[in-house]
Formats: sequence, C-alpha cells, structure tokens
Amino acid sequence: MSLFRRNTQQTPPAPMGVGPAITLDKVPAGLVSLAKTAAVSLEKTGLTGQRAAVYLVLDHSASMTGFYQSGSMQRLAEQALGLSVNLDDDGLVPLIYFGSHVVQAEDVRLDSYQGTVQRTHARMQWGSTNYAAAIDYVTDLHYGNPNPGLVLFQTDGEPDSRPAAEEALRDASKSPLFWAFVGFGNNISFLDKLDNLRGRTVDNASFFHARDTLRITDEQLYDGITHEYGAWLNAARAKGISH
Repeated sequence: MSLFRRNTQQTPPAPMGVGPAITLDKVPAGLVSLAKTAAVSLEKTGLTGQRAAVYLVLDHSASMTGFYQSGSMQRLAEQALGLSVNLDDDGLVPLIYFGSHVVQAEDVRLDSYQGTVQRTHARMQWGSTNYAAAIDYVTDLHYGNPNPGLVLFQTDGEPDSRPAAEEALRDASKSPLFWAFVGFGNNISFLDKLDNLRGRTVDNASFFHARDTLRITDEQLYDGITHEYGAWLNAARAKGISH
C-alpha cells in the first residue's frame, strides 16, 4: 500500500527562536533528557533556535525484524521526538515506513509517543528496501512547506535499486530537505556512497553508522544526525532552496 500525497498547507516560515520550539515544562518526563541532549548537539553546530520539520522514515524490510523486537526502533522514534521539540512546535513527528512500498502511519506525538512503533509496525507488511519510493514520498509530503525539513532515514541494508535511490536523492536536493541517513548493523556501504553522491544541487545528506543500536548513546546519535545539517542549511539558503 503506497499513500502518496502532497502537503499543500501554506504556512509562513517560523522565525528563528532563542531556544527550543517547545519548552521543557510541556515535554513529558520520559522525553526531557532526550530533548536536553538534542539541544546540546544543536548548540554545538550553531543550530540553537533554528526551526525545521522533523520526519522519521523506518526500514520495514524482513531483515529488520530483530531491531523491532529489541525496542531499537521505538527508541529511535523517541529520539526523533526529542530532537523535534527543539526544532518544531507542533509536538509530532510524521512516521513513515518503507519496504516494497511506502506507508505513512500515525504520528509520533508528545501526548501518545509510548509504544507508537509497536502499535503501528505490526500492521505493516514486511517487504524489500525501496529507498527511492521513500525519498520521493517525503519530498512530496514536504512540498509547499517553506520551512526546512530534517529527515531521519533509517535502514539496515541495500536498496532495491541503487540507480533509482541515487536519482531520487539528486532530485530531492532541489527541495528544502536534509536527509540524515542512520545505518543499523553492518551493511552500510551504499549509505556511505549516498553521503558523498555527486551531481546534487547541494550536499543534502549525512550518514551516521549505528552498528550496535543498544550501545549507541543519545549524544552520539544526535551529533551524527546534526553535524552536517548546519552546512546544508547555509548552502540551501544561498541557493534559494530554503529560508
């Protein structure tokens, strides 16, 4: 089941703030530490007060079974939400699964984040690894939003089609989206290639290798996600891609 739609809501760019988009007194206790850790990583790269929409894209291919069972995927969803409260004031992260097709599940929300991945992924079919469809989906979803988007794109393997994935990322480099690829496990050579892909309008991707998901700290993950985002944001603004 593939649900492609465009987000046509026209909202003005959020002004740069001076702190998190959502104050800590409005963040559930279970997410406060994550929000604080994410804030430190953003501060390291001069991103404090910047605003962006955060998306979470999760691999739902058959090889991912163990990561869902271990709780690693739910943890990543919570880490994404902890990052989002620093960048976006809507209190939610759109959750997108991809295998052979793309399905947008319920959002990861501040008021109901616990168990979101367990609740939703059980309804999804296991499939292959269609990077291109997932990249195209999020690009369409973000269309019309003048604010930049930060996409956490998690996978543990090779795409169905390398050329299609590369072309999708090149096309997406014209949009105000930055792709933070997070590789679980050891099969990460293609993600490393995407990080250095030629032919893009701007360098719109980074890569962080979370080989052992149960040992990677929140700080390491956030640093890995955000360390190239600021450079992309400056380049995208210079090209008129983002505000």
